[in-house]
Amino acid sequence: MNQTVKLSAFLVANQLDIKGIKAFLDIKPLADSSSELYYNFSGDKYQYYFNYGVVVFAGYNEDEMKLAIKTISGFQKSPSLNWLRDDHEIRVEERSNIAFDFDEVVIGRLDDKVIRIAMFNLAQSVALDYYHGVSETLLTEVKSFANQLELTGKLKISRKNMMRFIGKALNTQNEIAENIYIFDSPELVWDDEYLDKLHQGLMKHFDLRVRYNEVEYTLRIIEDNLSVFREIIHQRESSLLEYIIIILILVEVFDLLISKFMKFSV
Repeated sequence: MNQTVKLSAFLVANQLDIKGIKAFLDIKPLADSSSELYYNFSGDKYQYYFNYGVVVFAGYNEDEMKLAIKTISGFQKSPSLNWLRDDHEIRVEERSNIAFDFDEVVIGRLDDKVIRIAMFNLAQSVALDYYHGVSETLLTEVKSFANQLELTGKLKISRKNMMRFIGKALNTQNEIAENIYIFDSPELVWDDEYLDKLHQGLMKHFDLRVRYNEVEYTLRIIEDNLSVFREIIHQRESSLLEYIIIILILVEVFDLLISKFMKFSV
């Protein structure tokens, strides 16, 4: 019997308080850890929460999803004003193989583990959309600094602002390393060949490795540029310090000359 399940992933915040959500819902999850919560509700409905700010739904309509996200608003850290969203469908047919279409995966088996793997990969996809946007914004700022150097020969940014920019870039790298599990398969696929095939197929279908490498490459370019900018600022501060020392020496010399002149005049 054919069946279709719609999945929808939303990035609603920079971070979710997983522990707080678990206590608030007060329902035993199908799976949980310090970074994720996976629930099955009546009517074959599923919710999957990730600590990096993503919520994934299966079997819900639009109003139900908006209400569920609103319900956990108190556990959202740095909520996003414009939610990022990605949708996908699971279609069940009587078949032994797994097939991937533009916006759906066609499978012959459907259970909570299959749905979890699909939701997991969709969450990674929407998170990569977010990090791609962040890295592109950082790169745009870096390009503006480089254009300043090309046009004026100067870098018009203070040390404090540069350090803040470097901190933002480093935090982005750290968040990606903590939250994107491109090279680590979920534990539930280790002993299930079907789930492993589904997981690997979805990773390829969503281009997760390619997109991850693109973000990583962009961040490497940013890091290389920042190394040059740091050196320029260091040289600028060193030159300023040298000027200050020269001025102090000149003041000392003038003071000495004036003192000697005063003695001779007396």
